[in-house]
Amino acid sequence: MTPGRFVGIDVAKRQLDVAERPSGERWSVSNDVAGIAGLVERLRGGGPVALIVLEPTGGYEMAVVAALTAAGLPVVVVNARQVRDFARAVGQLAKTDTIDAAVLAQFAEAVRPELRALPDDMTQALHGWLARRRQLVDMLRAEEQRLPVASPGIRPQIQRHIEWLRAQLRDVDTELQSLIRQSPVWREQENLLRTVPGVGPVLATTLLADLPELGRLNGKQIAALAGVAPLNRDSGQHRGARHIWGGRAQVRAVLYMATLSAIRCNAVIRAFFTRLMAAGKPRKVALTACMRKLLTILNAMMHRRVAWQPPLAA
Repeated sequence: MTPGRFVGIDVAKRQLDVAERPSGERWSVSNDVAGIAGLVERLRGGGPVALIVLEPTGGYEMAVVAALTAAGLPVVVVNARQVRDFARAVGQLAKTDTIDAAVLAQFAEAVRPELRALPDDMTQALHGWLARRRQLVDMLRAEEQRLPVASPGIRPQIQRHIEWLRAQLRDVDTELQSLIRQSPVWREQENLLRTVPGVGPVLATTLLADLPELGRLNGKQIAALAGVAPLNRDSGQHRGARHIWGGRAQVRAVLYMATLSAIRCNAVIRAFFTRLMAAGKPRKVALTACMRKLLTILNAMMHRRVAWQPPLAA
C-alpha cells in the first residue's frame, strides 16, 4: 500500500471526530454539508492518504463516505465488532468519540482492511427499504405479543395499530418489488433465485441488497460471510464443538426462515435434513447445515446463471 496517513473517523449524528496516524493529530468537524466539505479539503491538502476507516452508524456515515469516495480518497466502512475486538486486543478499554477515532486510525494502520466499492444509489435505497421492513416486522411482532395480555380497554387501540403496521408492511413490500423491477440485472437475479422452492421475495431481496457477493465467492467463503460456516474450537488434543459466529446477522435471520420453508417444500433440502436427523444430529445442527446447503446452492446458481435443477442441487 502507498505510504501515507491512516485516518480514523468516528461518526456521530452531529459531529465527526478524526484521528490520524502516524502523526497522532486529532480534530473534529460538524456532520453536515459544510463540515464534510472541510474534512475532504483538509484530507486532500495534507499529503497522501493511505486509508480512511469508519464504522457503520445507522446511516449517519453515508454522506461522509460518499463525499470521500467522490473525492477519490480511499475509504472503507468496517465491521464495528472487529474494531472493538481490536481495541481490547491492544488494551484500549475506555470508550469516547475521540478514543474511538484514534482506535480506528490504529486499526487502519495495523489491519489495512480491503477497500470495497461504495454501493450505488439503487442499492442504498434497497438497503433502506429492507431496514424499514425489519423495523415494521419487529413492531408488528411486539404489538401482537401485547394484544392477548392487554386490558380490554386498550386492545382496540393495539388492534388498530396492528392493522396499520400490516398495511405499511404491504406498502414496503410493494416498494421493494418496484425497486427490483427497475433494474434488469436485479430482475434477472431475483427471477433466478425464486426458481428455488422455499426462496421467497424476502430472502431474494435480502440477498440482493445485503449479500451482493453471492455468486462471486466460493461456497466456504459465502457461508462464512453469512455467518453459517462452522468455526473450529480446538486446542491441543481437545476437539471442541463447532459453532457458527459472526457474519451478517440480517442475512442469517432471513435465511433461517427460508430454510424452515424449504424443509417443507424443497425435496432436496428436506432429504438432507431428514438424513441428518436420522444420523442423530441435533435439530439445531441439522437446520444450520441446511441453511449452509441452501446458501451454497444459491451461490452456485448465481455463479453459473442457471435456474433451479434438483438433480444438480442434490
